Amino acid sequence: MTPTTVDCYFDYVSPFSYLLHEQMYRLPPDTTVNYIPVLFAGLLKHWGNLGPVEIERKKTFTYRHVTWLAKELNVPFRLPDTHPFIPLPFLRVTIAKNNDPALISAIYRAIWTTDNNPATEEGRKGIWKFIGIENADAFASDPQVKQKLIDNTQQATRAGIFGVPTMTVGQELFWGLDSLDLLIDYLRNTALFDSEEMKRLDKI
Repeated sequence: MTPTTVDCYFDYVSPFSYLLHEQMYRLPPDTTVNYIPVLFAGLLKHWGNLGPVEIERKKTFTYRHVTWLAKELNVPFRLPDTHPFIPLPFLRVTIAKNNDPALISAIYRAIWTTDNNPATEEGRKGIWKFIGIENADAFASDPQVKQKLIDNTQQATRAGIFGVPTMTVGQELFWGLDSLDLLIDYLRNTALFDSEEMKRLDKI
């Protein structure tokens, strides 16, 4: 099998991004993941969409669903006391540290498994302590890092990315935690979408 690169567009504000990250080990072993931090709010604004928690009943369902999903997947999970929260500092520090997968894992777990509230200064400092970068605010305020996050988000919209998490292989897009099995199947058989029925779907 030819080694494959998967681009993974994510935002820490999304619990589904966290749960997907904890399942990435299921990808074929010859897969390289290229993590791309983006601002989910920027995607929503670009496409004119509401976020899932901007609709009250959908918010309640989403919180219940991800809590249940985490238990089903045996993934540690605690919804932050404030959600949604502004993810900018965490995304920027990730960019400043070259999108290091180990750091991404640490930030996810600091936000989604501890009682550090990412919406408060105290909670943010707790997250920095958890990941071992206590001067992280300095990285988050770097103008070049800020611009890179903007560029990433614009790159995502040009690629047709409308939500997080989204994984892409070439021009093919796989949105959400529940598309992981579809992605894995595609990586095993890149002719998956070449059938007449699959092609018919593009014309509907």
